[in-house]
Amino acid sequence: MKIKNLLFITIGLSFTSTFHSQEKPVTEEITATTPAEVIDRLNIAGPLTFRESEYFLTWSKQNSPTWAQQQYILRDDDFKNYKELINFSYFDKEIDMDTAVKQKVEYVEKRKDRTQDKYSFVSVTESPDGKEIVVDYLVTVVPQEGESYAEYNIDRFKSFDAGGKKSFLIFSYSKRLAGDLKYASKSLTKERSRLMEGVITMAIPPITYKPTAVEAKK
Repeated sequence: MKIKNLLFITIGLSFTSTFHSQEKPVTEEITATTPAEVIDRLNIAGPLTFRESEYFLTWSKQNSPTWAQQQYILRDDDFKNYKELINFSYFDKEIDMDTAVKQKVEYVEKRKDRTQDKYSFVSVTESPDGKEIVVDYLVTVVPQEGESYAEYNIDRFKSFDAGGKKSFLIFSYSKRLAGDLKYASKSLTKERSRLMEGVITMAIPPITYKPTAVEAKK
């Protein structure tokens, strides 16, 4: 799959194959409460600047010996009910990008079928050189407690090869809008092009991986 312009062309894809890995899928969502002390495992403590706003390191986790994750939110945002969030999922090993993208698309499409989410969509965009792929998608959530919301996500998949050392990064941006799901979904969709351009053009900060002990499952 190739496209001519990463900023302006998106292609919706549907995959039916199932991928099984020995570890958790690289696109599996991680949720947690805010720890008392946040460890900067990637040497990007922040604040990060995205579209003229600053995001601060709020949560991090060593998911496996080769997988570290860090999340950033706006200064006055609530981590449990954030409005905007930036996530880095860094893998200190080679990951097949096409497989990771298929996992994400399958996850969103299966969730849409399972929850009958009529506002959900997923699209895939590839850079002209084939070195990066962006998956953007929208879901709506009706929690048991609290207000319903729409959530728009952009995942930017990027491979690295420094002197023969291969690694992989998923840089993600998420924005939530609470209230009427139809209105919230339309409002986020209107921002889609602007947010996509922001994620695609954002310079990825240098990463220096400092692994720590894998956190015990709770």
